Amino acid sequence: MASALPYAVDAETALNPAELQVLRAQFEKEGDMVGVQTKFNFAWGLVKSNARADQQQGVMLLTEIFRTSPERRRECLYYLALGNYKLGNYAEARRYNDLLLEKEPANQQASNLNTLIDDKVQKEGLVGVAIVSGIAVVAGVVGGVLLRNLGRRAR
Repeated sequence: MASALPYAVDAETALNPAELQVLRAQFEKEGDMVGVQTKFNFAWGLVKSNARADQQQGVMLLTEIFRTSPERRRECLYYLALGNYKLGNYAEARRYNDLLLEKEPANQQASNLNTLIDDKVQKEGLVGVAIVSGIAVVAGVVGGVLLRNLGRRAR
């Protein structure tokens, strides 16, 4: 089943500032009476931004929609996954993306995002292992030097 999401998404394509400003202006104009669709549109634009603060705000708005509007949860899943991925929250990204894939196993966007998440987790995991290994080597060298110096003093 093809995705019914309202926008074609490329995880790397951000809105230009004027486009995001149109969404922001509509969101602010509606104020306390902001509609779910306006909130969603603004959150979508924020998630697609390259600015971390925008992405965080977008995820926050999408989370509000997800929690308060059960009928809109499905359409929030991909963007919650994408936003969390862009923020480096890979466990959250995977959780939302897996929920979407459960509902739509053939969703190509979600499948592609799943691959991106897996690649990033694996890459960062290998970097983490390299850092820990490097620290262990340094600790071993420092420990060896200290033991050698203690051995000299004991003589």
